Amino acid sequence: MAEAAASTERTPVDVAVGVLLQSDGRFLLTSRPEGKVYAGYWEFPGGKLEAGETVEDALRRELQEELGITIGPAEPWKIEVVDYPHARVRLHFCKVRAWEGDFQMRERQAMAWQTLPVQVFPVLPGTVPVLQWFARERDFAGATHRAT
Repeated sequence: MAEAAASTERTPVDVAVGVLLQSDGRFLLTSRPEGKVYAGYWEFPGGKLEAGETVEDALRRELQEELGITIGPAEPWKIEVVDYPHARVRLHFCKVRAWEGDFQMRERQAMAWQTLPVQVFPVLPGTVPVLQWFARERDFAGATHRAT
């Protein structure tokens, strides 16, 4: 029976996700652009790995394409699998503490530097675990974001 269940599971798509952190602890969230699934929802920036790319290579490429910045080292942090109705994704979260360049919202998305509790709304489901990890790291009690 376990084999049958395993064969019906969708193969996850690997996604590199940048958790950009400022020295004061604020983190960057961006909105999903019009025309994409979950348009208007807030998330950490990043994108799918292309064939042969490492997580850091993909993150470097995606943040250059989407935000116009060149990141410094990407520190692998956590991995989370999220099952959305449209896709199953394996999110590779990396902390990024250094970057160069001016932010350019190349996909007409919005950006916001946030702390807990997050003020932007709605938050993409794949973003919620990161907010919970931040809450534990920062001894934050209470809601991390506004529920839908």
